[in-house]
Amino acid sequence: MKNLLITYNSKTGKTKKYAEEINNYITSKGVKTALISIDEFDIALVKNAEGILFGAWTNGLMIFLQHPDKPWVKFAKDLPEIKDKKVGLFTTYLLATGSMFKKMKIHLGGKISESMFELKSKKGKLSDHDKVLLDNFIK
Repeated sequence: MKNLLITYNSKTGKTKKYAEEINNYITSKGVKTALISIDEFDIALVKNAEGILFGAWTNGLMIFLQHPDKPWVKFAKDLPEIKDKKVGLFTTYLLATGSMFKKMKIHLGGKISESMFELKSKKGKLSDHDKVLLDNFIK
């Protein structure tokens, strides 16, 4: 992979921090990245990307009813079909991710090919397991 687009939505800054860690790791592997919040998203960035990571913070009632927040849901709804790209999902959470990834996929509404992997972080830090998944994703 030569170009990767990383999008995120962050409430407290933890998801942004996680996105930045993902970005720094990927760029250290020689992949060109674009890191952008959903508020600044430009569909033109999708054109040159071979892969896209969609990130959102986990909203919900601590241990159940997890879901992306309304701005991320609107962002996902407004996306065009992107089935020719590799896709991964990531989230940050307080206690559990529960149905977060399932809900993210529902809101992406068949606009993407099946997601390749899911990353999650409680503290906004990239784990060794995350690095293995990212290495496989960018191959």
